[in-house]
Amino acid sequence: MTARFPEGVDRAVVVVAAGSGTRLGIGTAKAFVPIAGQLMLARALEPLFTLSAPTLVVVVAPSTLLEDCRQVVASVAGAAVAYTAVVPGGTDRHGSVQAGLGVLPDSVTAVLVHDAARCLTPAAQFDRVFDAVEGSVATGTGDGVVPALPVTDTVKRVSGDVVVETVDRSALVGVQTPQGFPLDALRRAYAVSTQSETDDAGVFQAAGGTVRFVPGDADAFKITTPWDLGRAESIVRSRATAPGDPGASAVRLGLGVDVHAFDVESPCRVGLLDFPGEPGLSGHSDGDAVAHAVCDALLSAGGLGDIGGTFGTADPAYAGAAGDVFIRGAVGLLADAGLVPVSVTVQVIGNRPRIGARRAEMQDALSAVVGAPVAVSGTTTDGLGFTGRGQGLAAIATAVTRPA
Repeated sequence: MTARFPEGVDRAVVVVAAGSGTRLGIGTAKAFVPIAGQLMLARALEPLFTLSAPTLVVVVAPSTLLEDCRQVVASVAGAAVAYTAVVPGGTDRHGSVQAGLGVLPDSVTAVLVHDAARCLTPAAQFDRVFDAVEGSVATGTGDGVVPALPVTDTVKRVSGDVVVETVDRSALVGVQTPQGFPLDALRRAYAVSTQSETDDAGVFQAAGGTVRFVPGDADAFKITTPWDLGRAESIVRSRATAPGDPGASAVRLGLGVDVHAFDVESPCRVGLLDFPGEPGLSGHSDGDAVAHAVCDALLSAGGLGDIGGTFGTADPAYAGAAGDVFIRGAVGLLADAGLVPVSVTVQVIGNRPRIGARRAEMQDALSAVVGAPVAVSGTTTDGLGFTGRGQGLAAIATAVTRPA
C-alpha cells in the first residue's frame, strides 16, 4: 500500500527513526532526544528539504509516537509536507526498512535509506549518494552505493585478549548512511533476505547486488552513546551564532502565565500528566495550567497573541480539550510564521499536586509535543496568596524560538 504523494517524483529517502535509544539511557525514543535544543529527528530531516530535486521523505517511527512524529515532520517540511509520510516501524530495523519501502510509489527509481541517529549528515552527502545511484540506474548496472571513510586507526586481529596480527587497513573503510539503491532491486533483496545484516548494503549484497562507495563525511557519525550525544551537541554549539553577531537577534523569547482554581469535581491533569486522587483544575478545557502557560509562552515568542484570543476561551470545539491540543496548535502557528521552538522552561507554583517524583516524566511528555527540550521546576509560596491557601495552581513559562 502506497502513501499519497505528488505524482512523478522519482527519488525518495526512507529515514529510520524507530529505535529505542536504550544505550543513551535517556528514557525516550532516540529520535526524540534533543540535540542542543532541537530534536534529533528534526536535525536529521532538515538537509533533505534543501535538496534541489523533489524528494519523497518517509519516516519510520515508533508506533506509540506516530502523531508526535508527524508534528515534527510537518514543522521541518513546511510547504513540502505533501512529499512526506510517517509509518510505524517493525519489530527490528529489517522490518522498519521494509515498512518504509512499502509505501513508496512505483515512480521512484532511486531510494536512500538513512538512520535518524546520524542527524548531522550534511546535504552534500545525500547529493553524492543520489548522483551515484541515479548514474548506475541510467547505465543499467543497478549498483548500491554507500558513503564511507577510510579507516585511520591501526587495526588488530585478536583472539581473546591476545593480539594476533595487524590488519592491512588500506582495504578497509567505515560505512555510513544514507545508503542508496534502485528501489525495485532493494525491495527484492529484502523480500529474499534470510539472515540479519548490519546495514542495507549487506542485505543488497546477500541478494547478489554490487555495492560501491563514495566519500563520506566525518559529521555523519551515528549517535549511540551519551558520549556521541555530547559530541553532537558540542559540534552544533560550535557552529551556532556567536554572541554579539547580528544573527543573534533572530532568537525570540516569549513569556506565558496561567492560573486555575481547584475543582474537586474535575480530574487532575497537570503538565500533560494525570494525577489520580488529586483535585482537578477548573476551566473550559481540562484546566491544565502548565500546558496553557507553555502554549502562551510559545505564542508570545512568535508575537502571535495568547491562548484565549487564538483558540477562544468559550469555543465549544475546545470544551474539555487536553493541554497538548493547544501546545500543538501553538507549534503549528509558529511553523506558519517560520519559527521553531528551541527550548521551554516552566515553573509550577502551588502546594499540590506534588510534581517532584514525576518531573522527568512531565518534561518528556511536554518535550515530545513542543519538539524541543522542556525544563520543569516546582515551588510553593510558603502559605501566601491563593496558591499558598490551596485554592489553585499557577504556572509561569518562558520559551525560546528561532527561525526555521
